[in-house]
Amino acid sequence: MEQRTEISTLGEFGLIEHLTKNNEIKHASTIYSIGDDAAIIDHFGKQTVITTDMLIEGIHFDLMYTPLKHLGYKSVVVNVSDIYAMNATPVQITIAIAFSNRFSVEALDEFYEGVYSACEKYNVDLIGGDTTTSQKGFIISVTAIGEVTPDKYVTRSRAKKGDLLCVSGDLGGAFLGLTLLEREKKIFLETKGVQPDLENQDYIIGRILKPEARKDIIEFFAANELMPTSMIDVSDGLSSEVLHICKQSKVGCILYEEKIPVNDLTRQFAYKLELDPTACALSGGEDYELVFTIAQSDYTKMVLNEQLSVIGYITDREEGTNLITKGGNKYQLTAQGWNAFNK
Repeated sequence: MEQRTEISTLGEFGLIEHLTKNNEIKHASTIYSIGDDAAIIDHFGKQTVITTDMLIEGIHFDLMYTPLKHLGYKSVVVNVSDIYAMNATPVQITIAIAFSNRFSVEALDEFYEGVYSACEKYNVDLIGGDTTTSQKGFIISVTAIGEVTPDKYVTRSRAKKGDLLCVSGDLGGAFLGLTLLEREKKIFLETKGVQPDLENQDYIIGRILKPEARKDIIEFFAANELMPTSMIDVSDGLSSEVLHICKQSKVGCILYEEKIPVNDLTRQFAYKLELDPTACALSGGEDYELVFTIAQSDYTKMVLNEQLSVIGYITDREEGTNLITKGGNKYQLTAQGWNAFNK
């Protein structure tokens, strides 16, 4: 029998002390961390970038198939991804959690193991947070703080006509991983004794349960002095993100279906489920890749990185936002991405 320590035996301060006892500080900018009323940071002349994200059980994750360690990891990743989308470097996070009495100290330890693993990988300091009880379920709120040289941050609003529209990595995998997990959950609940069959689809399941943020791409930009004109991360699906850039920059775009990068494993599984891989990429979400625009003159720098694809270009606003299919047909790009309010 696994050991189960009730959280009530520690109390709130005892719990915080327990969860943060091995917390290590990595940055000189972290002047004062956990253990006082507030943390103190000093970014020494850099500008500060701040983002917050909430993850709520039953809306953003299902603990029936999400290991707590993966969830802790992902909670950090989705926030540092937003910092990278500003062309900034994440340096600190705070994390607040609310949990019902079905969670034990051991369960929270597992969650924090994932948090610390992501902090290590992305070189960020955990500098504070809060713990409280909730009537049901698990609620996570993470705030990430980044730093950037004043003239180097990238927003969604500076794409210009003629810029190339690009994306990192590949798309649609997370959506298909989620589809597979949901299917197996349904079968498991409806048929007693049936063990889930994940069909060795490690790639797409990894994309949804343990995504990675594109630290490598931001480092590549810096090393090659490549400055995107606009950028956003893919949390809601490619079409939704491209439309955000077009709206904020007051431009249109042409996006080519045949240029959208989809991993072979993703594509094969989409066909198996009789789904269109392009639709999965356009509307799926949770890939945490970077969508960005660059001046055409930077194309020669960009091709040095095989992780980057040109998927279209920016046009005048009047020309609208269009997708050119493999068959050469033109469709208006619409956002049918994931919407937290439609659950």
